[in-house]
Amino acid sequence: MRFVDEAIITVRSGKGGNGCASLRREANVPKGGPDGGDGGKGGDVVFRATNRLMSLYDFRLHRHYFARNGEGGMGRDRYGKAADDLYVDLPVGTLVFEVTEHEDGTTTEELLTDLVEDGTEMVICQGGKGGRGNLHFKSSTNRTPRYAEPGFPGEEKRIRLELKILADVGLLGLPSAGKSTFISQVSAARPKIAAYPFTTLVPNLGVIENDDYERMVIADIPGLIEGAHEGRGLGIQFLKHVERTRFLVHLLAVEDLNREDPLDGYEMLTQELREYSADLGEKIQIRAINKIDTLTSDELAELKATVESTGEKIYFVSALTGEGVDELLDAMWRQLVKLNDEEAARKESPSD
Repeated sequence: MRFVDEAIITVRSGKGGNGCASLRREANVPKGGPDGGDGGKGGDVVFRATNRLMSLYDFRLHRHYFARNGEGGMGRDRYGKAADDLYVDLPVGTLVFEVTEHEDGTTTEELLTDLVEDGTEMVICQGGKGGRGNLHFKSSTNRTPRYAEPGFPGEEKRIRLELKILADVGLLGLPSAGKSTFISQVSAARPKIAAYPFTTLVPNLGVIENDDYERMVIADIPGLIEGAHEGRGLGIQFLKHVERTRFLVHLLAVEDLNREDPLDGYEMLTQELREYSADLGEKIQIRAINKIDTLTSDELAELKATVESTGEKIYFVSALTGEGVDELLDAMWRQLVKLNDEEAARKESPSD
């Protein structure tokens, strides 16, 4: 399925059913009086987050979501049936904005909700209340009211949906750094792979499961280039997905490496992250040099010695052959466990 991370839709809740204006007319009841029932409530529009969806593609095709109207009231004190709510399933990680168009032609947006957990629900449009039947309007001065209340209208909103991928790990790197090959090596994901830049045009998700049935979700973020924070290449479109990851694995291919200063190659994309968001620039990075299968044993030994002299921890891998991948995966699992433990400790500690 094609990956789509933004869509604009229109949603409308149901109108309440009309109240009924009815008078009892029975042969043996000389003073019948009003017996019109109330109308039923219109259906709400409810947004619900689910892990079953990975894209907003369907919302580019189907742009209108209307709940049903409530049924009208009936005679003999019978109330109209309330309409069922309309549930609209959205991918986890979807931001929901209400778009308002003003008379001067400008538009503004208000964030209504951020669906970050599976099963989260939010009522976006409340269904209209049902109108009251004429039995409610009987009084000492009006014993046979011949009018009832109409149902109240529902709400209609124009909604912009924006999906930001939720993943534990974001794979960061220049085009052709080997990210797609790496994610296909460690998970069941099968992204398109070829020997030219910008193979990946959409984020790919891979899931790794360990022996304890714990899961780690990896997002293969399409290759970024210098100036990405200004929108060059596909920069802005994909930098926003990096925001939702818990930490990064920064891959640098051997051919993009400054062998005299191996750390230099990581700085450009890290600076792009800082320019886009200060918090993003401070996100934890695990660094790795990929495609070591293209080096001779002497070249690899020399490179490892140069890296060791910097005092920084950098992993050496070949996503193509699998060399060094297990060691990198172990580091990723350790980082994930550490973050989970820190998050659990924060939840358990009393708030200030």
